[in-house]
Amino acid sequence: MERYTGAFEEAVDGARQQERHYQLLSALQSLVKELPSSFQQRLSYTTLSDLALALLDGTVFEIVQGLLEIQHLTEKSLYNQRLRLQNEHRVLRQALRQKHQEAQQACRPHNLPVLQAAQQRELEAVEHRIREEQRAMDQKIVLELDRKVADQQSTLEKAGVAGFYVTTNPQELTLQMNLLELIRKLQQRGCQGGKTAL
Repeated sequence: MERYTGAFEEAVDGARQQERHYQLLSALQSLVKELPSSFQQRLSYTTLSDLALALLDGTVFEIVQGLLEIQHLTEKSLYNQRLRLQNEHRVLRQALRQKHQEAQQACRPHNLPVLQAAQQRELEAVEHRIREEQRAMDQKIVLELDRKVADQQSTLEKAGVAGFYVTTNPQELTLQMNLLELIRKLQQRGCQGGKTAL
C-alpha cells in the first residue's frame, strides 16, 4: 500500500511541477513581448521552456540575486578606487601649484622666465603621469568588470540556465542581459520557488 501512496505523491508532485512550468513559461512569454522584436525572435519557445525549467525550484532566483549583490559591491569598490585616485591627483596638483607659487615669489625677477619654463615642464610631466595613471585605472576597471561578467556567465551556465555561456560577443551579451532582466522581472512578480503570484 505504501508503494502506491508514494507513487501517487510523485504523480501529484509531477503535476504540480508541470503546472508551475507552464505558469513560468506563460509569464516569460508575456514578458518577452516587452523586448525589442530583434530579441523576441532570438528567444525561441524551446529556450523559454528551458529557462522556465531552470527557474522551477527557485535556486536560479537566489543565484541571480547573489550575483547582483556581488556586482554592486564590485562596482562600488571600483568606483571608490577611482575616486581615491582622482582625489590623490587633485591633492598633487594643488601641492604643485602651491610649490610653484612659492618658488615664483622667492625668485628674482631676471630668473623668473627660466623658472616658469622649468615649472611648465614639471607641470606637463605631472599631467602626463596623471593621464597615464587614470588610463591604467580605467583599464583595470574594465578588465575587472569583464572578469565579473565572465564569472556570472559561467555561474549561470553551470546552474543550467538556458542562453548562458561565457562569451564576449556584444549581441550575445545583450541577449543574456535581456534574459537576466526577464528573470528579475519574474522575481519581482513573486514567481520564485513555490510562489505562484503571477
